Amino acid sequence: MLTAERMSMWRGRYRLAADGRPVAVWDPSWWRTGGDFEVDGRRFQVRANGWGTKYRMLDEMGNEVALIEKAGRKQWTVQAGGRTYEFRRASFWGNQQELLADGAKVGSLRRTSAWSGAIEADLPGMPLPVQICVVGVQIAIWQAQQSAASG
Repeated sequence: MLTAERMSMWRGRYRLAADGRPVAVWDPSWWRTGGDFEVDGRRFQVRANGWGTKYRMLDEMGNEVALIEKAGRKQWTVQAGGRTYEFRRASFWGNQQELLADGAKVGSLRRTSAWSGAIEADLPGMPLPVQICVVGVQIAIWQAQQSAASG
């Protein structure tokens, strides 16, 4: 289980832990939609296209590690390591995303607290850096939705 807790109400940084062990900090980008993180000594950058529907996760050499397409839509995908992971939003108004395998739910990602912004992700079979990327993209989408609603 991967969890993410907001470190401060002001900055938008999140501390991520895998099964209770700290593994990374999601640091949102100031200039572009996305963020950066480091896990196991490797730095990664996640950036969105101009519409915020496609995100690329790059390693420190600029190589694409993962591609998230149709982010924020009812159904979306993550391509990484030669695999395609399929997700769907559980309901129109809800904040839960479901990881699917052959159309059946095998994992999930959900905000556990609207107030604190805490998140839980159970994404079996997905490499840890890709899990962090998926959580980071959801953080970016939820923050953009909050900004649009309050603006």
